[in-house]
Amino acid sequence: MKIIVIIPARNESAKIGKVIKEVKNAGFEVLVINDGSNDNTSELAKQAGARVISHPINRGQGAALKTGIEYAIKNDYEVIVFFDADGQMKAEEISALISPLENGGCDVVLGSRFLGRAENIPLQKLLTLKLALVFTRLATGLKITDVHNGFQAWKREALEKIHLIQDRQAYASEILHEIAAKKLKYIEIPVTITYTDYSKKKGQSILNAFNILWDLIIKK
Repeated sequence: MKIIVIIPARNESAKIGKVIKEVKNAGFEVLVINDGSNDNTSELAKQAGARVISHPINRGQGAALKTGIEYAIKNDYEVIVFFDADGQMKAEEISALISPLENGGCDVVLGSRFLGRAENIPLQKLLTLKLALVFTRLATGLKITDVHNGFQAWKREALEKIHLIQDRQAYASEILHEIAAKKLKYIEIPVTITYTDYSKKKGQSILNAFNILWDLIIKK
């Protein structure tokens, strides 16, 4: 199968080279969407062997993923993996993530840190995710264990069916709503998310959680 790993990145020069090399060593092509970085993220990504598409301004992670999805569909990739640039995810788990798609049993595979491991997760982050999970289950009817986990794998045909309008972090909730609305077959599998001092600094605050909810309300 023709597979590509999409990594949205903004000002990730501290981690991007290492993350790309780990994904490539696992045997996968990498596309980095440089979302208006003002450091040398783009240059380091190219040096590490990734294709790079750059947004001239910061548009948001949702917009970066949409750019990556458009590229993957246009270039006939059969499986598209979403992966973060901050080193929280493990490249060696990509193969397990895409395996259900190769076996033909589903359209989307969602990584779950709560079926797997959430190492060093801050209490505030844990509480925010649990509250968001209750809201998402009620709003979508999806029987999931995790939300806002950017580690996912999709069949191209499934991505062609969904319609994303959120440019920033609210895209993560929007994706789950689209899975429910389009009745896509999904499965969750255990993954590991490791929180480091670096990733915690780049993470989402409680205020951002309210901003995400607001974006979902006003853009529907």
